[in-house]
Amino acid sequence: MMKRIFVSLVVVLALIVSGIFWYGNQLGSSLPADIGRTAGATEHATDLNAEIVRGAYLARAGNCMGCHTTRGGDAYAGGRMIASEFGDFVSPNITPDKKTGIGNWTFNDFWNALHNGKSKDGRLLYPAFPYPSYTQISAVDAQALFAFFQSIPAVERKNQPHALRTPYDQRGLLAFWRALYFKPGEYQPQPAQTVEWNRGAYLVKGLAHCGACHTSRNALGASDLNNELGGAYMPVSNWYAPSLLAQDEAGVQTWSAAQLSHLLRDGISVRAHASGPMAEVVASSLQYLSDSDIQAMTVYLQSLPKVTKSKADLLDQALAGPAAGKEEMERIMYLGGALYKFHCIDCHGDGGRGAPPAYPALQGNAALQMTSAANPVRMVLAGGFPAATKGNPRPYGMPPFAPTLSDTEVALVISYVRNSWGNKAPVIGASEVNRYRTAPLD
Repeated sequence: MMKRIFVSLVVVLALIVSGIFWYGNQLGSSLPADIGRTAGATEHATDLNAEIVRGAYLARAGNCMGCHTTRGGDAYAGGRMIASEFGDFVSPNITPDKKTGIGNWTFNDFWNALHNGKSKDGRLLYPAFPYPSYTQISAVDAQALFAFFQSIPAVERKNQPHALRTPYDQRGLLAFWRALYFKPGEYQPQPAQTVEWNRGAYLVKGLAHCGACHTSRNALGASDLNNELGGAYMPVSNWYAPSLLAQDEAGVQTWSAAQLSHLLRDGISVRAHASGPMAEVVASSLQYLSDSDIQAMTVYLQSLPKVTKSKADLLDQALAGPAAGKEEMERIMYLGGALYKFHCIDCHGDGGRGAPPAYPALQGNAALQMTSAANPVRMVLAGGFPAATKGNPRPYGMPPFAPTLSDTEVALVISYVRNSWGNKAPVIGASEVNRYRTAPLD
């Protein structure tokens, strides 16, 4: 009797697993039925040249070059390594080369990859290619993108295999991931919102895929849609993409529209500078968007609900150790203050007020006061520049202090600025600085 029950349970479990596997494989098998039907896109251009120009603009908006071009390499020929906690992904060649690129692809093949996460040969694509966001791209915009990619110079460059850890190198397991976490579907406009708001939502959620960095992920790399744009650590690059909702982090709802538009388009504003990976996004993508699209993104982002604390900040606070005692705090403020006066005061000023936008203010700076000190530590160690843009053609940069300051000294000066001029944030130690000293630069 027990044996029959066991066999029955095994059969049922096998059927469930097979059903999930089948569902994950079949998910997203549709092709666009009506090229002209979807919202959020610009009017479809019948002239091929105009469509190619529009596709080039959309490729910029999606920052396709950022992943599909190696530094100093041929545009869109792939080969850039994208490190992750699951191993290293290598971007493919998407030039129209018939041997190694997508020269033999049809539009339906391209749509299947963009919208459904499936390659021409039916293989399931890893979500390092952000098709969970790109699935929202409209069919007319997908067609313009395809026309553009078919028009660029063909480059023969063989695709390299990914170097993933087991079991993530078993592509068949993606069927289960898709069944749990992927839902294909073009962006559907909200009738109660304006055309401008819907355009901004379409760009932020889909083509610009802002959530790929600013939304936290679970252990299997799936975005936490209950915390969309709520901030996320990027464990391999060791940067933190701040919450766009939390008022203790980026909290863009309280900015003026001009301040946020200025940051998106030019990489600087009196409120913040785009640094690290965000500087690259501005340099390669956002600065090329039209004023109307930047304004649409601004309208959408500023309409999002405000929260007081980010989830990441609350978690850090729960895990944080005891605060520094009075004597220890006095020591930090004395020694850190001396370092600040020697290394930082010329640019950031005696009262931490800086000279925005060239030299950002440290007084009241939300990026300095997040519980996580990852970004300030990275900036002090490695330095950096905002993006060079039309609105900021000669950006002022911060020199690297890694060759000059020890881990202890970096911890002291950062703890000092995080607790001066009304700022309030946890102090950090040398061990926290050391983990970022050899971190990759991007």
